[in-house]
Parts: sequence; C-alpha cells; structure tokens
Amino acid sequence: MWRRLAQILGLLLCILGCGLVGCTLAMDHWRVAQLGGQGGSSVVVTAWYWSDLWKDCYEDSTALVNCVDFGVLWTVKSTVQAVRGLLMFGLCLGLIGTALTFFGMECTYLGGDQRSKDSMLITASAFHLVSCVSDVAGYCLYINRVVTAFLHSKADPSKLSYEIGPPLYLGLVGSFLILLGCSIHCATACKVFHAKSGHPTAPSIREKNEEKEVLREEKRIYRQYSPSKRSNDSIRP
Repeated sequence: MWRRLAQILGLLLCILGCGLVGCTLAMDHWRVAQLGGQGGSSVVVTAWYWSDLWKDCYEDSTALVNCVDFGVLWTVKSTVQAVRGLLMFGLCLGLIGTALTFFGMECTYLGGDQRSKDSMLITASAFHLVSCVSDVAGYCLYINRVVTAFLHSKADPSKLSYEIGPPLYLGLVGSFLILLGCSIHCATACKVFHAKSGHPTAPSIREKNEEKEVLREEKRIYRQYSPSKRSNDSIRP
C-alpha cells in the first residue's frame, strides 16, 4: 500500500513540476529593470523595462505597455534560443516520462508483471531526471544573462540594471518538484529490485542443498531395502 501512495505522490509532483515549467514559457517579466526615484517615504517607479522569451516591453506609470516582439528565429539572440530549446526539450521528456509512469505504477493494470512495471518506472524516472537537468540548465543560462547585464550596469551606469523575475524562481521550484518526484519513483522501484535479488539468494541455495540430501537418503534407503536384493540373499546357499 505504501508503494502505491508513494508512486501516486511522485506522479503528482512530476506533473505539477512540468506544469510550472510550462507556465514559465508563457509568463512575462523574466527580467525586469526599474527606472524612477524616491518621493517622500516611498519609492515612486516611473517606468519598467521587462523581457521574456518572446518580446521586450516598456511600461510607464500609467500602465501603458509597449512591446516589441522578437523577429524571426535566426534574428533572436542565441541565449534566448538556447533557453527555449532546453525548456521545450525538457517538457517533451517530461511528457514521455509521465506516460511511462502510468504504465509502471503498481495501481494500474498496464505494463505487464511487477518486474516489468518496476523497470518501466525506473526508465520513467530517468526521463524525468534528464528533463529536470534540461530545465535547470535553461534557467541557469538565462540567469547568467541577467547577472551579466547587472554587472555591466554597475560598470556603466548608462545601461539598464536588470533583475531576476518571478518566472525564473517559479521554474526552479518546478524543476525541484520534478527531481523530488522521480527520486520517489526510483526509490520505490529500486527497493523492490533489491528485495527480489539480494535477500532470497541464501535461502534458495540452502533449500537446494537440502533437497539433494533428501534425494541421496531416499536412494540409499531404496538400495538397502529393495526387493531384488532381498531375493538374491534368500537364494544364496
């Protein structure tokens, strides 16, 4: 029962993590730069510059937003293209891993016997793990871009000082949930493999030795008290 509950929990974590990663693809404010000054005791921000994977935007204090969509694929910066590719690749692997998880779970009637289910569950965990690594690599690549721009702004005050936006934090949390879910699946499957392959080895060898000893004893008794031997003994003068 505990294995089923653990596998269901792992599946929900992986689905939730993939959902968060997918949401970040469509979210705004991947990096944000604020322009403004202080007025009284509060900070008055007069304008925002923010970017995501698809456009650059400018928003003033009246909530008027002007955006410029990125052009064709070959005109987009290589960093943004790499982040897009890594996240989409991770989502595809996560989808495959989720499908394999359904076949490998103990509570489903798909996937064959229990050993085949465990093998399929480990394969699904591997897909989720590679998906998590791909997602984290994409987010770290974009964070490196934001940090680089921030450091350049410190050296040159005329440049905008960008900060990390909420989608990056949300994506990292989703990647952690995927990692946690695939770890639970792998732990439940590996525990069964260890129980089947490790512990029963010594009893099975002992049982085979006992069976051989029983057969030898039966053969000895049969030869000693067989009817043919007793008849030969009676015929002797």
